[in-house]
Amino acid sequence: MPTPVGRLTVLYDAHCPLCVHLRHWLLRQRQLVPLDLVPAGSQEARRRFPELDHGATLREITVVGDRGQVYRETSAWIVCLWALADHRAKAHWLATPAGQPFARVTVLAAAKWREALKGPDHGAGPYGAGPDRAAGCEDGRCEVPRPPG
Repeated sequence: MPTPVGRLTVLYDAHCPLCVHLRHWLLRQRQLVPLDLVPAGSQEARRRFPELDHGATLREITVVGDRGQVYRETSAWIVCLWALADHRAKAHWLATPAGQPFARVTVLAAAKWREALKGPDHGAGPYGAGPDRAAGCEDGRCEVPRPPG
């Protein structure tokens, strides 16, 4: 029998307004499974998960379970919802054949909106000295703006 997930680490883009907004939203939710939110590409992310492709974690949401499970893209969003008390039932439905198309369309729409925010001159990336290094995140404790209100 597989070992249950006891904790999840969400690697998010600290330079993406949508990602930061969702980070704050996740932190405000009642969690059935604790969520650690770590900036993707940061030293903390690299320390915790040296085997991951950290360039890829900057392009797509990645969630890592405490037993080594790795979830990407649509599966990552579903497992985040599964970890939340008020959204677990929805996560179960989104994981079914009936719900998967809705989950996939939502993730694709979010990715398209995120890319639009970056603009055409985003080629150099916002990560300071290198493409995988989040500026101001050297210790894995990035300062991100507080949600409005």
